Formats: sequence, structure tokens, C-alpha cells
Amino acid sequence: MGEEKGNKALWSKVKPFVNGGASGMLATCVVQPIDMVKVRIQLGQGSAPQVVTNMLRQHGISAFYKGLSAGLLRQATYTTARLGSFKILTNKAIAANDGKPLPLYQKALCGLSAGAIGASIGSPADLALIRMQADATLAEAQRRHYKNVFHALYRIVADEGVFALWKGAAPTVVRAMSLNMGMLASYDQSVEFFRDSLGLGEAATVIGASAVSGFFASACSLPFDYVKTQIQKMQPDSEGKYPYSGSLDCAMKTLKSGGPFKFYTGFPVYCIRIAPHAMLTLIFLHEIHKFESSVGL
Repeated sequence: MGEEKGNKALWSKVKPFVNGGASGMLATCVVQPIDMVKVRIQLGQGSAPQVVTNMLRQHGISAFYKGLSAGLLRQATYTTARLGSFKILTNKAIAANDGKPLPLYQKALCGLSAGAIGASIGSPADLALIRMQADATLAEAQRRHYKNVFHALYRIVADEGVFALWKGAAPTVVRAMSLNMGMLASYDQSVEFFRDSLGLGEAATVIGASAVSGFFASACSLPFDYVKTQIQKMQPDSEGKYPYSGSLDCAMKTLKSGGPFKFYTGFPVYCIRIAPHAMLTLIFLHEIHKFESSVGL
């Protein structure tokens, strides 16, 4: 009896993390092709139709799943940590609020904190993912030819040192904080609105709230995602100099050369990629919770 209680107590602590990671990995399997197109657009490979046509002509269907192993590892680390942390933080905040629903600003703070925790843990996998997706856009002499995510991580450590795994970590963390805030705070707020104010049923509430969540996740995070991508994929020139000295330098040069809307390059595709991923993650998470309740977990 004591052992059974101990197992249940342990499961209650790890469940938010396991469920979060599982839902994120399932969503990634669905949206990976869209993510691949989004990265190519940000790297200046043309419009969405041009990118899709070129990828199909040059490499076939498999090109859309380049970096899937890194994407899954990223979800197993980043999403596991951010969704699990968000659940823990909101539960503690609700307890401190005498069980009452949290105001939006507290949900936003929980989302920001959870995003920072998740991104710090998942940054190496995110770096490997970006490099694997961008490799085919480089000149042949500059390509790294990573075989899979573990080969990429090994090569990064061997060639550049352990701390290179966190190259671009600062914009990754900021991007994750903004995405998490937009995604999770808006989802919780929307669930309360659709369910309590509009009286919608369970399915309509989850789908509607997840759609709102996906839009705000996209709008809040794209500028930081753009900077992060530019930093992570940059290569030194013949003199060993990098085009940007850091995230702020990248942001200022981008603003100077292209104006504020440059940061929203590829927004339709980015929104199509982020919104479905956010929606699917939250829907999968809801279904996992329902299944666990039905079997008494």
C-alpha cells in the first residue's frame, strides 16, 4: 500500500512533464514539413511555392523531414520542460491565490518563466535542428552533412566545444519566453472565456482556445525566431568574421536594412507552422489528460 502511494505521488510530479513532451512530439510529427519550409523562407530561399517546388525537385519528399530527429529531441527536452514547468508554476500560483482562477498577468508570468526553463534545456537540440534544416542551403564546401541529431551534437562539441551547443541560446530563450507567454496564457484565458462566458462545450472550447493560442504564439515570437535563426545558421567569412556579433547586433542591422516588417518575413508560413503545432500540442495534451482520467491514472 505504501509503495503504491509512493508510485502515485511520483507519477503526479512527473506527469505534467511526460504529458507535455508526448503531446509536443506528436504535434511535431505532423508539422515538420511546414517548419522546414518556414526555415528555408527565413534563409532567403524564396516564397513558399518556390521553396516547396525546389525541395521536391532536388531532394524529393524526404527533404521535408530533414531534421525530424532533432525536432523530436527538441520536443522531448524543450516542450517537456516548458509545459511541465507551466503546470507546476500555475498550480502553485493558484494555491497561493486560494484556489481562484489566475489573472492574465500571472498566467503570462508563469508562461514567461516556463519558457525560459524549457529553452535553456532544449537549446542544444534546437541548434542541431536549425543547422540540419539549413545545411542544404549552404555552398557544398560549407555543408556539415550531419547524419542525425546525435551526430550533429557530437560534431558541434568536437568541432566547436561544449559551450557551442548553446550558441544563440539568448535569442532562443527570449523567443521561447514570448511564444510560451502568448501560447499558454492566451489558452488558459480563452478556455475560461469560451467555457464560462460563452457556455461552449468541451470540444468547441478546446479547439477555439487552441486556435487563439496558436495565433498569439506566432505573433509574439516571430521577431525573436527570425533573429535566432540568423544567429544559429551564420558562417564566418574568409577572414573568420561572423556577420553578426550577437543578437542585438543582428536585430539592429536587420532593422536598419529592412525595417520592422523584416522581422515578420514568412509570417503566413510561420503562423501556419506555429499555430497548428500549438493547437495540436494542446489538443493532444487535453486528450492525454482525458485518457488518464478514464483509466484512473
